[in-house]
Amino acid sequence: MAMETKTLGRTGLEVGRLGIGLSEIGFNLGMSDTDQARKVLNQALDNGVNFLDTAACYGISEELVGIVASDRRDQYVLATKAGHFLPRGQGEDWTYDLVTSSINRSLKLMKTDHVDLVQLHSCVVEILERGDVIRALQDARAAGKTRFIGYSGDNANAKWAVTSGLFDTLQTSFNLVDQSARTNLFADVEERDMGLIIKRPIGNAVWGATADPKPYNHIPEYAAEYFRRAGVMTAAGPLADEPDDRIRLALGFTFAHPEVDVTIVGTQRPGHMQSNLDMVTEPFGVSSSTVADLHARWDKLSEGWEQRG
Repeated sequence: MAMETKTLGRTGLEVGRLGIGLSEIGFNLGMSDTDQARKVLNQALDNGVNFLDTAACYGISEELVGIVASDRRDQYVLATKAGHFLPRGQGEDWTYDLVTSSINRSLKLMKTDHVDLVQLHSCVVEILERGDVIRALQDARAAGKTRFIGYSGDNANAKWAVTSGLFDTLQTSFNLVDQSARTNLFADVEERDMGLIIKRPIGNAVWGATADPKPYNHIPEYAAEYFRRAGVMTAAGPLADEPDDRIRLALGFTFAHPEVDVTIVGTQRPGHMQSNLDMVTEPFGVSSSTVADLHARWDKLSEGWEQRG
C-alpha cells in the first residue's frame, strides 16, 4: 500500500500525509553527521515523503538540506519559517527587514532559488496586526522567492491568521493530548480551503510512556505538559478498542481527521524514519470507537488545556 496523499488546500500542491520535520536534525546533529542526515532524507524521499518542513532557527537544518538534498529539489515541497533574529535574543524579531533577510538566507543555505512555502513562525496577534511581516512574505511571493505563504502557530494567534484570509496554509499542533484545534480551528481552515499542516502529531510519544521522553536536550521541559495530560487521560482506564502499539495509536488518531493534509514528524535516525514509513503505508488499526473515546476524554478533561507550540 502506497502512502496516502492529499492536496494542500488551495495551493494545489500534492503532498504525502507524512512529512518530515527537520528540527531534530538541525538541533541534535552536527556538521560531522552529514551522512546520517543524507541517509534519513534520501530514505524519506525514496518512500513517498515529499514535504520537508524546516525553519531558519532550527540549528543547522537548512544548511544540511542544502548539502544533502538540493540535488533532489524537484522531488519535494520545501517549507521553511521566518521571523526570529539569529542568534536568538541578540536582535529584534518580527521586522520587515528581518523576515526578508531570513528568506534570502534560507534560499542560500538550501541552495535553491525558491521555496514552496514560507511560514511566519508563531508570532502574536499584535505583530500580525502591525502588518509589516505579512507584507514581507507577500513581497517575497511577488518576487518568486516563495510560491505560497503560511502561518505556524496556535490558539488565538492561529485563529487571527486563519480568519484574516491572508495565508494559504496553517501549521498548528494537534494530537491525542492536544485537541483544541479540532474545535477552534479546523472548521475555519476548511471554510477557507487552507492547507492544514499538523505539528507534534504523535504528541512526542507520551501516550503509554513510563517517563517524560524529553525529545530535546536544549528544551528539557518541552514534552512535560503533554506527559502530564496523557496521565490524566489514561487514568480513566483502557481506551475502547485500544491498539497494542501506542505510536500507531497516536499517529492513527491524527490521521483519522480528514481535515489534516500533512503531518510533520521529526526524526534524526534512519530506524525511526523506517518505522514511521511502515506505519503510514499500512492501515493504522485505530477504530472510530477509539477516536470517539479520545474525543470524549478530551472534551471532559481539557478545561484550560491550550495548544502547545
